[in-house]
Amino acid sequence: MASLVQTPTQARTHGRGAVRRAFDRDVVIVGGCGHVGLPLGIALGQRGLSVAMYDVNQAAVDAVMRSELPFSEPGADAPLKDLRRSNQLVATTDPNVIRGAEYVIVVIGTPVDEHLNPSPQAVVKAIADLAEHLTPDQVIVLRSTIYPGVTALVERYLEENGLGNDVCFCPERIAQGKAMEELHQMPQIIAARTARGMQRARDLFSRLAPDLIELSPEEAELAKLFTNTWRYIKFAAANQLFMMANDFGLDFERIRQAIITNYPRAADMPGPGFAAGPCLFKDTMQLAAFNNNQFTLGHTSMMINEGLPLYVVARLEQRLDLSSLNIGILGMAFKGESDDIRSSLAYKLKRILAVKARRVLCADPYVTLDPHLVPEEELLREADLIVIGAPHARYATLEIGQPVIDVFNVRRQGVLI
Repeated sequence: MASLVQTPTQARTHGRGAVRRAFDRDVVIVGGCGHVGLPLGIALGQRGLSVAMYDVNQAAVDAVMRSELPFSEPGADAPLKDLRRSNQLVATTDPNVIRGAEYVIVVIGTPVDEHLNPSPQAVVKAIADLAEHLTPDQVIVLRSTIYPGVTALVERYLEENGLGNDVCFCPERIAQGKAMEELHQMPQIIAARTARGMQRARDLFSRLAPDLIELSPEEAELAKLFTNTWRYIKFAAANQLFMMANDFGLDFERIRQAIITNYPRAADMPGPGFAAGPCLFKDTMQLAAFNNNQFTLGHTSMMINEGLPLYVVARLEQRLDLSSLNIGILGMAFKGESDDIRSSLAYKLKRILAVKARRVLCADPYVTLDPHLVPEEELLREADLIVIGAPHARYATLEIGQPVIDVFNVRRQGVLI
């Protein structure tokens, strides 16, 4: 495969009436300094491409230009420093950088509002805001989760505004904290309406992945939503079974271990815990909206997973006078070994306990953006009861003298409330 790396004096010609022009960068990633865009930019840079990260977050851009990650992502520090040293990766708040790229990768997804309704026009609006910087020979790659049909809306917008760019939907499927492994190891789903668009998607993502899976845009849109919804449903099933066993005074973890041990048909049964984060809940609700809200399994999963903090507090109230207790929550990120607090159910637990307990103290060794957290030592000194809010591995061996509510079973002492 021919190299995509070019100097500004090199040029490439594409398709019908394409403008012959030189590309300053192989790739520009719109929203590029976030959890999806930055690992992707680093991974593409590792494969020899020149990358620009466009982002409106000045603090994140400044961090990247200092060769620093704006968030925690294992394995990304060293390659970022290498790419910055060679100027192969840059970050900027100037949208003019978009003009100089062959591939414009947009990592802006479809948001869900406070009524759980998706906003399909959000991605189109983002493209419209960038339209003056686009040229017809560029490839537009949609990367974040989008509502089904959004790829077609973007295609229509570009066509109606005289651009007619190739549009691809190539969804990310990485797990936060494993991005630098999975971007180079997992198959990449690529989708485009035209043969030329599909070929250009192949040219880009074959740089990353050992295998490419080709779908239509609509199939790819559903594949991404199905992926996240399937995980959300599995977590809900585990949480429901946990609550059932716990209500009868039985230790769900002992039962789960009996089920999964050397029994392949149940090997993927997850343990209980707060199923949160910026994707799983949102994408399940997007899928429900797409199916005219006829998604009983998805809505039930939402009620179970979102209800687990309420269940924990209700069980505690049956045994304890919470109003007389200082309660500590250890771990506020939405998942273990992460600094990301977006949609974390530990904060829902905190809000519930705030009106029940005498005092609520929260600590997390990774989270830096919450000024209300207290040092872990203070929490362990002041709290009468500890609840594990995020399954950070360090909590497995942390010396804790108080009773511990550990739904995640991080401490391997069984799960019983």
